[in-house]
Amino acid sequence: MSICKNIIDFRIDASTYKKDYVRTDKILKGMNPSTIEKEMKSIQNFGAYSLCNDIVFVDEGIPFLMTQNVRYNYINWNNVRCVDGASHKMLYKSHCKKNQVLVTMAGEYLGRVAVYDKDFICSSNQAIAKITLKDGVPPYYVSTFLNSRYGQNQINRFKTITGQPNINMALIKSLMIPIMSDKICDTITEIVVAANEKFDKSRRLIEKAEIFLSEDIGINTYVESKEKFSIRKFSCSVNLSGRFDAEYYQDKYDDYNRILKGYSNGYGLIKDICIIKDKNYIPEDKAEYSYIELANVGQEGDISDCDKLLGLELPTRARRIVATDDVIISSVEGSLSKCALVTEEYNGFICTNGFYVLKSSVINPETLLMLFKSKFIQALMKKGCSGTILSAIGKEELGEIPLPIINDNIQEKVKEVVSDSILARKQGEKLLKKAIILMEIAIEQGEEKALSMYK
Repeated sequence: MSICKNIIDFRIDASTYKKDYVRTDKILKGMNPSTIEKEMKSIQNFGAYSLCNDIVFVDEGIPFLMTQNVRYNYINWNNVRCVDGASHKMLYKSHCKKNQVLVTMAGEYLGRVAVYDKDFICSSNQAIAKITLKDGVPPYYVSTFLNSRYGQNQINRFKTITGQPNINMALIKSLMIPIMSDKICDTITEIVVAANEKFDKSRRLIEKAEIFLSEDIGINTYVESKEKFSIRKFSCSVNLSGRFDAEYYQDKYDDYNRILKGYSNGYGLIKDICIIKDKNYIPEDKAEYSYIELANVGQEGDISDCDKLLGLELPTRARRIVATDDVIISSVEGSLSKCALVTEEYNGFICTNGFYVLKSSVINPETLLMLFKSKFIQALMKKGCSGTILSAIGKEELGEIPLPIINDNIQEKVKEVVSDSILARKQGEKLLKKAIILMEIAIEQGEEKALSMYK
């Protein structure tokens, strides 16, 4: 039990002493490492959890990063929430500033690390620690190390899993960091910065595709009514729909339906122009499957980090087989934006039945994806959700949503732009993996070997 003496919190749980964790500890200590605490000026998080009750979220305001926005070595700016100026001022401990290293401290996204690279200051939630490094300490080197096997092993070793997984700031400060040459640090920084530029390009292209569609449909000039109520006759509302929830009758839903059904090239209901592939697939117990669940789908229509599991290990909700050019969309309210295009590398994967799997013969996959990601289709899907414990949209309600049959020339433009976006994202992912490999080789085989392989 001598290992315990080198751990800040006395731990007797067996997982703390996994062979890989002990090996990591031995390797790093053999490199005469520094620690986060020695290399930083400060570390802060949100402050008192009670402040959550005073946050005012707004449609347009100051960005507020959540743990799901922090990825491994980059920040996903899609679907970032915003707070008003008063909330931002109140949450001064949560401010993110350029070149800070952000570490997620709790929940399913625990242990993700990225550098904040924007010139403006934003806020962040209570589960993100912000490390301000000393002058001269390269932030991208630190974040890449913490995202490597050797950083993640330390984080996973120290995290507590009683209830929600978490790691506190004292333990983050104790994380070891090997000190390497400027050449390695500069090379890793160069790779990660280039990767983030690819992700930014991918995001801009997705925004471009959204603009193509909204302008073509004519919904770009729509201004949502600010009225907080809508008066309907019983015969034209509850008597027809059976729905008593007031939100179901908001004017914007009627407006969206009117605009979509008035599209110049016509429209069709989802049930008529899409195939909804909802046939259950029963996995074979001893066969291996790559499994797509909600957590594997990003906000840009991407799929990543899928687990490989034997059929007998899969959850009972793993019942859909997907194919290239399918579009998968979440049925669960709160996760409706989780939709993705199944590219070739995910052909034959199995996904949760929390997704609908769709394909259309009149709308290409890229355009179909962008339609489901659009504000107006998302709103109509949310309208169709029902249920008390887990609100979701049923197949019948989904099928009744109108989709504009986009002009062929616009579809081709959207396809080209979305394909370029996917390519840029894949290039960014490849670069981030390259940075991690370079870091791990430098630790295991030396800097010279790592740099020679990079060239």
